[in-house]
Amino acid sequence: MSEIFVIDDDRAVRFVLATALRDAGHSVTEFADAETAQRALRRGAPALLVCDVRLPGTNGLALLREAKAAHPDLPVIVMSAFTDVATTAAAYREGAADYLAKPFDLDHALAAVRRALAETARPPTTPGEEASRHALLGESAPMREVFRLIGRVAASDLSVLVTGETGTGKELVARALHEESARRARPFVALNTAAIPAELLESELFGHEAGAFTGAQRRSSGRFEQAEGGTLFLDEIGDMPLALQTRLLRVLAGGEFYRVGGRELIRSDVRVIAATHQDLDARAARGEFRADLLHRLDVVRIHLPALRDRRSDVPLLAKRFLAIAAGELKLPEKHFTQTALQALAKMDFPGNVRQLENLCRRLAVITTGASIRREDLGEAGTRAATAGAGTALPWEPVLRGWADAELAAGARDLHASARERFDRVLLDAALAAHMGHRQNAAKALGLGRNTLTRKLGSSRRRDKDPR
Repeated sequence: MSEIFVIDDDRAVRFVLATALRDAGHSVTEFADAETAQRALRRGAPALLVCDVRLPGTNGLALLREAKAAHPDLPVIVMSAFTDVATTAAAYREGAADYLAKPFDLDHALAAVRRALAETARPPTTPGEEASRHALLGESAPMREVFRLIGRVAASDLSVLVTGETGTGKELVARALHEESARRARPFVALNTAAIPAELLESELFGHEAGAFTGAQRRSSGRFEQAEGGTLFLDEIGDMPLALQTRLLRVLAGGEFYRVGGRELIRSDVRVIAATHQDLDARAARGEFRADLLHRLDVVRIHLPALRDRRSDVPLLAKRFLAIAAGELKLPEKHFTQTALQALAKMDFPGNVRQLENLCRRLAVITTGASIRREDLGEAGTRAATAGAGTALPWEPVLRGWADAELAAGARDLHASARERFDRVLLDAALAAHMGHRQNAAKALGLGRNTLTRKLGSSRRRDKDPR
């Protein structure tokens, strides 16, 4: 539980924000003026300070300046109904962690609080640790080239296109680019465009006004607004519908957009990093992807190698993943024997780094003893060598054989039956891969957690009533 000071002379704002923060599990102390808050700060600093700019007597910027002078590590979020350039710039110049424009969305405010607290909680790094604080790991020549490119372009605002097979860590590259840029104190917002239905993607990106469509009961900010001043990562950009590509191009070219159903022109200061496992050049040549949008996104291209092209990194990655899994799952520490590491390095991982990570998590759970030997890889190792992305285990011929047999027997409602079985197999596989964790399983399938739970419930009902 974190202690938070909220300073605002508007009692209604204090009440609403403090209530939301308390509901989120924080301890909140409210102040109506800067002087009272200053006296409290002299007795000790909270975990976070949230203050309005315009206060009676001493204003919020002066309070920010004094608070940062006395407590340099204290994160401060500034609020104001007057979002002019001078005030915003002054707040950041004095060291504000974030800036909330009134009236603000409570979800947006809580997200800003989480970011500020998380940034403070990050342990300090020594110069020797700095290179390894990102989740990207590797000592092979292909990965050294990736690190070199990240280092050269991170500080710029150039658009970056990250390419590579599924599971190679494209989002990790985007996060590293953000963390090493001048935008690091602002939001990093990620969106998998392939996971959002086409009819909802426009609203997801640009937000919508109340009444813009059925179910739009209130104004909602989109990912561009949420990422203001920071970085927007658009994963699987190749799956974006052509009509929406046109809207995205206009934002990249002009830096402004309208919410769905809105008339207010919104300026956007966002760095866009896109990623894809597809050949966008080929898709553009076929007219399936806008060539002009590709040129806007592909200012700098960073290609992530497949794991089979950097086998020397497998032992390093496996040891790190095993240690992380033991810590997260509260298991005794384990280690790979040298022969087990050599065997892992020889395996093909169609699912790349993500598949290796899942394998290490399974081994952390199912292996008895402190050492994981070559023999312990067993079925898990075989699964790692054959399962994953691509067509290592072709299932279409089996499906065709089943369909032929059912149709020959005069089956009815074959499509519904096939869909039920298809869903059940995918759900079971995802839950097994993520050790029963529904949220992670849903994410792997590109589903919402509620959707997965609903499908599981339907499957169980059919098992009980097989009519």
